[in-house]
Amino acid sequence: MASEQKRLFLALSLSALVLFTWQAYFAPKDNFDASINKTKSVDGTPVVSTAKEAGSEAVVASPAERVAVETLPVANNSEAKKVVLVNGENTLQVSSDFSISGFKSVLANDSFQDVVGARNPLQVFVIQNGEARRLTFDQFSANGSILSGFNEALGVTLSGSLDEKGIFNWSLGSDQPHQYFISSQSEKKEGEARQIRQFLTYFKEVDRNNIDDDETVDGKIQWFGIDFHYHLFATVFRNKLVAASNIKNQNLGIKLVEPTTKLAGYNIFTKKSYDDLSKQGSNLQLSVDFGVFGVIAVPILRGLQFFYKYVPNYGFAIILITLFIRTLLFPLQYKSFKSMKKMQRLQPDLAKVKEKYGDDPQRMQKETMELFKKNGANPMGGCLPLVLQMPVFFAFYQVLFNSVELLNAPFILWINDLSAKDPYYVLPVLMGAAMFAQTKLNPSTTADPTQQKMMMFMPLIFTFFMKDLPAGLNLYIFVSTVFGIAQQLFVYKTVD
Repeated sequence: MASEQKRLFLALSLSALVLFTWQAYFAPKDNFDASINKTKSVDGTPVVSTAKEAGSEAVVASPAERVAVETLPVANNSEAKKVVLVNGENTLQVSSDFSISGFKSVLANDSFQDVVGARNPLQVFVIQNGEARRLTFDQFSANGSILSGFNEALGVTLSGSLDEKGIFNWSLGSDQPHQYFISSQSEKKEGEARQIRQFLTYFKEVDRNNIDDDETVDGKIQWFGIDFHYHLFATVFRNKLVAASNIKNQNLGIKLVEPTTKLAGYNIFTKKSYDDLSKQGSNLQLSVDFGVFGVIAVPILRGLQFFYKYVPNYGFAIILITLFIRTLLFPLQYKSFKSMKKMQRLQPDLAKVKEKYGDDPQRMQKETMELFKKNGANPMGGCLPLVLQMPVFFAFYQVLFNSVELLNAPFILWINDLSAKDPYYVLPVLMGAAMFAQTKLNPSTTADPTQQKMMMFMPLIFTFFMKDLPAGLNLYIFVSTVFGIAQQLFVYKTVD
């Protein structure tokens, strides 16, 4: 049977591994039956097939309805007419081909290009006779915060406005129904704190994909966008629309299935504040990746905000909520520490059993089990409480890794941004030292020097993994470990 110490460090090593791969598995991918034609158009725009919905179930379009999307060559964007909408501190640069090339919003901190990438984050096409033609307006003008345009050939009228909140509202109308195709291009990028630029689409749930993924989804879409570094640029439809989406060659294509005489929506460029996005509606708050443990993560976020009201420093707020949660979970930890204490007391006896029956593994296992039974010790006693605490750990991790509250939030001394890595790696080193101290404190039931060295090496590995992650996350693990050591010493001194 594996020892208590082995199981403890197995849990630790697995948590370290899952910590950096967890996000890839938080949002289960939807696999729809509708097939997608992935042929590329002449300018790199992906081709998607259409699908229609009957009630709530998607129905695959017949072969005759699967329109090959091909973009008609047009003049370079630099030749298109560009106008700038202004409302207070908000500005939007939009071209006569309805592509957005600049967006400054009071809702955002980072620059638009840094978030969305160097390519066009939004382009609109109309599908006619099997071809997707770029929607270009012959008449195109702006007056302050108001935009208007008209495409004579298609009979499409554009009206738009930039409001004081920094939201661009728009509407496309026509006498004849048109089928629209919307393209969003970007470039792959990873930030210093391992933030990865992603395409987001919201059908039944938020589907997250890296820019260079190859993914297809069909269904009723509410919004889609580009997510990077605590910011979101989203295109939101006023009503859910049946659509087929395809990600290919760093391009997200959204093909609206049903032709319509009116298409309305808005664009928002904003920091991903969970509360602000919740007020905005359309479930935009789901762009904040709290994962499958969101039911735990949201209360943790609320607690972080609560402590910040009284201690206006998110670093100290992290410390206070960490101490609060560790105290709340102490009954579970008490059982774990109590079991460890019993195992610690049995170390001399276990060493004798190993020395006496080392050449007979079966006899050694039998004697070990009898020793555990006689002294009321359970090697598994410390593992279950750890497992029960893992959802809290992952939820806390997601909050600190994704909450915009930490963006540019200073702590003390050299740490002026809790969302960025510690520039001098002091917190990761302190965290590793605390974990090493905890390792020395825990009982070991193995006399194998190699295994003991491997166990002592685990804090170093964890420190290496954590060194480039946000300082706020390192602060949480450091404080949690130190307080856990204090709790463990308290139990060791009070347990008979």
